[in-house]
Amino acid sequence: MFPSPEVQAFATGFPVTLLHVTVTLALLFAGSGVYIMLTPHKEVSLVREGNLAAAVSLAGILLGLAIPLAASMKASTSLIDLTLWGVATLVVQLLISRLTDLVLHGLPRRIQDGEVAAATLLAAVKVATGLVLGAAVAG
Repeated sequence: MFPSPEVQAFATGFPVTLLHVTVTLALLFAGSGVYIMLTPHKEVSLVREGNLAAAVSLAGILLGLAIPLAASMKASTSLIDLTLWGVATLVVQLLISRLTDLVLHGLPRRIQDGEVAAATLLAAVKVATGLVLGAAVAG
């Protein structure tokens, strides 16, 4: 007997889902890597040293990048579409994050010094930007 329609749909859709998740995670890691290179302080090293402010800031950018990428995945109709929207949202988010660092120029030093209040503000800006970008992509 032939498998049920549900099993056939799963067999067809699951590889596509895995491919979309893989591309989206690759974009997330790439965007995170670019952010880490652009950041004036070394957040990963600071996190390893137990700096809570750096952890909050880094968590903010991870969420801020993931939100529009998730919206891109939801709104995309093909892998090319997903990649284009994903890259576009990453570029916008990274530009806004860098602009925020420049406008609030004292924040990187304050995060390096372990000021959680500064990191929380920066993380909130990154997450808020991610939510707005995600909504824009989702249309």
